[in-house]
Amino acid sequence: MIRLDIFSDPVCPWCLIGKAHLDRALAAHPDHPFVIAWHPFQLNPDMPVEGVEKRPYLVKRLGGEAKVEAIHDRLRQIAKEAGVAMDPDKPEMLPNTMNAHRMIHWAGIEGKQAAMVSALFRAYWRDGRDIGDSEELCDIAEEIGMDPKAVARLLATDADIDDLRARDVDARKKGVTAVPTFLIAQQYVVSGAQPPEVWAQVIDELVAKAAEESK
Repeated sequence: MIRLDIFSDPVCPWCLIGKAHLDRALAAHPDHPFVIAWHPFQLNPDMPVEGVEKRPYLVKRLGGEAKVEAIHDRLRQIAKEAGVAMDPDKPEMLPNTMNAHRMIHWAGIEGKQAAMVSALFRAYWRDGRDIGDSEELCDIAEEIGMDPKAVARLLATDADIDDLRARDVDARKKGVTAVPTFLIAQQYVVSGAQPPEVWAQVIDELVAKAAEESK
């Protein structure tokens, strides 16, 4: 088996699209060699804990309503082509994602990391839920079979925040500058929302290499 480390942020639309492309390739190659782990990378690490209103933030940051609309139209088209349920206008808040990353970390301990990542993407990009809100996060935890009361107790503390921040900083020091970033076997980097065909080629090459080495 081969490690596939994925650096991502739940509020990154390209991370959702990149995941959809990867999922499609993996489904078409059930013999793929990957063991997947998700890692924290905050696009907006200085975001206030309570988050900000998304639309005014984007208008100011991107340079006007027309620019935001153009980007959202492009996202809708690309998401549709990728078979992804995404409405860029649905989320009203742009959250600080540290707590969402804590959820992914804790879900990983219970063997439910993939389910949590999917649930967070779905909650934010399809349903417009505020994934910076503790009550919402507890509800999401319950939806994937985690104990919401235990999650609530953890969210009320600073548990694992320092560790996740350190992992984020370490990723940046190692050259991760944007997400999604995929690290294969701790050696090869694939950046961006690559189409399923790219992943199919990567998988075929890895399987062929493993078969050759086993002879």
